[in-house]
Amino acid sequence: MTKESLKNAILIPVYNHGRACMGVVDSIAPFCNENNVKIILVDDGNGAETKECLAQIVQKHENLVSLVTLEKNMGKGLAFKAGIERAFELGFTHVLQLDADGQHDMGRCGFFFEKSREMPDALICGYPEYDETAPEHRKGAHKFANLWCAIVTWKKGIVDSLCGFRIYPVETVHRFFQRHSTDSRMGFDIEILIRLIWKKVPFVFYPVKVTYPVDGISNFRAFRDNVRISWVFTKMCIGMIFLSPVFAFRLVFDKKNS
Repeated sequence: MTKESLKNAILIPVYNHGRACMGVVDSIAPFCNENNVKIILVDDGNGAETKECLAQIVQKHENLVSLVTLEKNMGKGLAFKAGIERAFELGFTHVLQLDADGQHDMGRCGFFFEKSREMPDALICGYPEYDETAPEHRKGAHKFANLWCAIVTWKKGIVDSLCGFRIYPVETVHRFFQRHSTDSRMGFDIEILIRLIWKKVPFVFYPVKVTYPVDGISNFRAFRDNVRISWVFTKMCIGMIFLSPVFAFRLVFDKKNS
């Protein structure tokens, strides 16, 4: 893959963030038009109000937006997979996953796509730069998840495993989904990162500012989603045990060739 052959899109799964998503798309539309970047919205089984917001987005940005509609709510993981299918069908080489709630600094899109051009085979991952609006329990959850990701991958340098601001190589991820499944909801960002690292997909991290609006709508359900995330780490720990001989061989091989 050459830098000249790259074709980029921004992938936004949407559930209950219709009005926030309108603001997100309006904010990134000038950048997308200037840089020939398209937007893939995934309607993850939304109600009438959010569907109306998405319809308005499509009408306003009809030459920019491709809408994927799921009949019922499937969760972020399966919404992302549906978006990857659309990106693959349309011939995109890379997608930047962006949350619909507007928490991320969308001014970083250009920087991340530039890094993707420099490293087209890599995951270009964001890690949050928090402001004063960030809840302490969110910061603690990220630290906990990052520690376990380092353990189950035998890798240093995993700065954040929960931030949804990432660029994925479409062909790599599409091929992954042909053979594997991941958690369909809040464990998705963690599990796909771990599994792609297991497959030796290179990764780098860069900062992105994150803001938590006081009146923001969160799809996180504390009991349900913490249980799911715990189950993801349990699965990954079991997988690590079986893969540990492979990891040990890689460490020795990399040391000899360093």
